[in-house]
Amino acid sequence: MTIDYTGVILMRKVFALILVTFMALTLLSCSRSKQGGEVSKDLAGKRVVMIIAHNGFRDEELMEPKEILEGEGAEVVVASSSLDEAHGMKGATVKPDILLDDIDVSKFDAVIFVGGVGASEYWNNPKAHQIAKEALDSGKVVTAICIAPVTLANAGILKGKKATVFPSEREKLRAAGAIYTGRDVEEDGMIVTGNGPSAARKFGQTIAEKLKGGRES
Repeated sequence: MTIDYTGVILMRKVFALILVTFMALTLLSCSRSKQGGEVSKDLAGKRVVMIIAHNGFRDEELMEPKEILEGEGAEVVVASSSLDEAHGMKGATVKPDILLDDIDVSKFDAVIFVGGVGASEYWNNPKAHQIAKEALDSGKVVTAICIAPVTLANAGILKGKKATVFPSEREKLRAAGAIYTGRDVEEDGMIVTGNGPSAARKFGQTIAEKLKGGRES
């Protein structure tokens, strides 16, 4: 008796094709998830205001934390002293969303003072000081990086607090009563400080964790 295996072989090929297709679709789905297509947005509903100098903000210190926070689902608003196009030290240009004077702290969960040489425009700015103090008093996350922690120090909110800053300005923090640590990123309660552009990503990640309520210090 002769057995015809043609049908069996064909069925095996069809089954193998179906299996390969299923595996490919599964891998594609996982890849999209890892790239952010289906990542859980843990910060959905959170609002963050990033305050930049009108001229001379540090590009990485704006862009990297902004990317991290938006990637987690937070809404990020950029504020400055002018609504004209703001210019970064390395060539970035940004059109601010709102003026510094129009910031309503009650509408945000975190305040970020971005550094760069131009950040000194807020060191002695009464509105900037008011924003920092009001945010901390109302339990918001208050942060600054590079030379911008001097604004927090001059606002009086770093007294007795651990903090870091770009090394050239460490004596300004100490003079205001801060406990200067020199770390890349420092946390003390709801205050987060960073020491410069090389710490921008870690700074952003730390803020994200603070907003999730996952870090205490």
